[in-house]
Amino acid sequence: MPLLPAKPRIRESFERAATSYDGAAALQRQVGERLLADFAADAAPSDLVDAGCGTGHGARLLRARWPQLHVTAIDFATTMLAIAQNDADACLAADIEALPCRDECFAAWWSNLTVQWCDIGQVLGEARRVLRPGGQLALSTLGPDTFRELRDAFSGVDGHRHTLTFSEPQLIGEALQRAGFVDIRLQRQTIKLHYPDLKTLLRAVKEIGANSVGEGVRSGLLGRSAWQRVQAAYEQYRTPAGLPARYDVILAYAKK
Repeated sequence: MPLLPAKPRIRESFERAATSYDGAAALQRQVGERLLADFAADAAPSDLVDAGCGTGHGARLLRARWPQLHVTAIDFATTMLAIAQNDADACLAADIEALPCRDECFAAWWSNLTVQWCDIGQVLGEARRVLRPGGQLALSTLGPDTFRELRDAFSGVDGHRHTLTFSEPQLIGEALQRAGFVDIRLQRQTIKLHYPDLKTLLRAVKEIGANSVGEGVRSGLLGRSAWQRVQAAYEQYRTPAGLPARYDVILAYAKK
């Protein structure tokens, strides 16, 4: 499993990103739609926990499919939660590794692009605990090909890793099995977003709270010459649409 940044640092990044998040979260919207498209619940769930809800896009998306759904939104970034409360029935400021919920209280558990910041074993253990028997799980996360072009561009400049490490789909499946889930289904898809230049790409990533991506790459820290080499290296990936940011998306579904 990946080595993660310290939890207070992650929380601080997302707290700061709340006001810019919705304008920059094109990836989260696309992945959420794909996650919902194959969320084959046996019947419309009566209630659901949105684990790592951000600003509440998941609640809006889920309600469009199931208008009577009761959504409990949970996030440890209170500035995000303050926005999400406009779309959720209940909001809880908490870490999804330790949910402040009683056992077996939800029919479904949903998490869109959050578990890559967490100890996934802890998260899935809590998910199973709060689900009722037969309850459905749907989650999305990122795989190891995410930001591949970015890593390649920096590889000739310094020896530091400028992106998070992400789990292989097999490891996600194994974690679900260890947590006691059954009927596990995994999908893997690639999404590419495009930007006019590298600074714009990195700024867009930071505006959704992922401050550790590209950290240390600004010209003031790397030096002008090194930054120019990074930019030149990334240019080899340019397409008519712009510079690509690759996201290796893993969708996972399971049942308690």
